[in-house]
Amino acid sequence: MAKRGQIAGYDGGKGIKIFCVCLAAFVFVSALALIFLGNFISSSQTQFFDYVVVIDAGHGGIDGGVVGKTSGVKESELNLKMAYLLKEEFETCGIKVVLTRTDENGLYGEATDGFKKRDMAKRKEIILDAKADMVISVHMNKFSSSSRSGPQVFFDQNSEAGQKLATRIQTSLNAFTGNSHAALKGDYYMLKCTTSPSVIVECGFLSNPYEEQQLLDETYRKKLARKIFEGALLFMSYSGIDSGDVV
Repeated sequence: MAKRGQIAGYDGGKGIKIFCVCLAAFVFVSALALIFLGNFISSSQTQFFDYVVVIDAGHGGIDGGVVGKTSGVKESELNLKMAYLLKEEFETCGIKVVLTRTDENGLYGEATDGFKKRDMAKRKEIILDAKADMVISVHMNKFSSSSRSGPQVFFDQNSEAGQKLATRIQTSLNAFTGNSHAALKGDYYMLKCTTSPSVIVECGFLSNPYEEQQLLDETYRKKLARKIFEGALLFMSYSGIDSGDVV
């Protein structure tokens, strides 16, 4: 008969040993993961020292983009905040970052007829002058149904590299938000400014009140920026940067 407080057939000493072995294994694997991540970022700092990423904060000036359902926040405002967070992430790896828009103003000059076309042309000029190796255009989304949520990444259908970059970023974002969105083809001007891989990242739906509140929170935006960066970095690390071959 088992003693009081002891389960029949249970060897307490053996159970403790098994627990200790499992705990030691977990600590060991966790340590290896941290070492790998550290080495990965460290190697990236030398591997990508001449890499240029252009981060495009969509809209600006009189073109505020979509508006928050409950707060009335302008998309252009959140786009700019996300762009600066992404800039910080890439620069931690020694990657050069160029922003198309650095303040709340648009890039169109005078707010006269044709301002949108001039704005787009200026963004393309900045991308080409920077000799961008990658372009990430940051936006916020909206939909007729307020239930739609989650970041969505778009790529140009004629760019295989763009599709793979979009897929890497989308996978990283899905793992963070729990969505199951797929990267989508998009016929957008910003995806055609250069032959380098380019994506549009719609960071979330301002038509969804809950997601709107998340996007208004700086801590959430930092996490989102980190996931976009991680997806981009994985693409860069598994790409033939010099040859343009992407695996």
